[in-house]
Amino acid sequence: MNLLREKLQKDRNLENIINDLETYKQLLEEEYVESFFLEARDKFQQYRKIARQTEIEFILNDEDDNNDAILTIHPGAGGTESQDWAEMLMRMYRRWADARGFKVSVDDLQPGEEAGIKSVTMEINGPYAYGFLKCERGVHRLVRISPFNAQGKRQTSFASIFVYPIVEDEIEIDVNPSDLKIDTYRASGAGGQHVNTTDSAVRITHIPTGIIVQCQKERSQIKNRDTAMKLLRSRLYNHYKEIKDREKQAVENQKTEIGWGNQIRSYVFHPYQMVKDHRTDHETGNLSAVMEGELDEFIYAYLKSKALDRVNNKTKSPARG
Repeated sequence: MNLLREKLQKDRNLENIINDLETYKQLLEEEYVESFFLEARDKFQQYRKIARQTEIEFILNDEDDNNDAILTIHPGAGGTESQDWAEMLMRMYRRWADARGFKVSVDDLQPGEEAGIKSVTMEINGPYAYGFLKCERGVHRLVRISPFNAQGKRQTSFASIFVYPIVEDEIEIDVNPSDLKIDTYRASGAGGQHVNTTDSAVRITHIPTGIIVQCQKERSQIKNRDTAMKLLRSRLYNHYKEIKDREKQAVENQKTEIGWGNQIRSYVFHPYQMVKDHRTDHETGNLSAVMEGELDEFIYAYLKSKALDRVNNKTKSPARG
């Protein structure tokens, strides 16, 4: 509910921006005043950033997008060279998070033997941290003159980035009474004989999942019902946990081999400087800015590309009649 209110407020803010810019436009059409034009230009640049940020946040509407994130980095084959590249990426993401005012904590760090890192796990806390960082999931490729090669040869290295949403540790089991079918019957003993003459045994069916539990060990129907509800909650907990585990495994299966042909982005330090995302073809020659954490252009390009794909897929879907 809080997230919905926040999005509605942002929608109202965009309407105010449109009205503000329309006012500037009308006044300048009536009479051009340079100082007023410069003020309008500065406002436009300011509003443009707000509008783009809001646009992206509206695109980030998957269930876990607003969650905090766990980001892991693993070097590929190549020893010290790839381990150094992994550490460079760690620094890059920390700079990106710091610029956004996100909190970064390192949960686990395995240093390399000579330089760099063997692996790192970082927790990044901030609005839409997972939504943004999931765009970075994949293999990142580096091309440079290796500082660890005495012959000064050009070296290609790889490192993988993987991102998980941070979810609640406990799975809440909220059992809706309307989802339950409760039957009572007479408890039976060995050989089918009735233990008592009242309908003290309880059978509960959870209609959405089809899970059935029953209890007849007590003479009291109330006690049997309480026990059956405990059994049901336990069964539901395991049921939903298995679903969560399967979802996590599906995400885990998206991991690819850290090497040639699987990279999502290339960072070229030599013979020229360029960063190119192979999924969107977005690129920049400002390599130093990217390594200082300026990743938003790549993230925005990817999010817009995925949103456009969803729209196109819906358009191509055959109409049901």
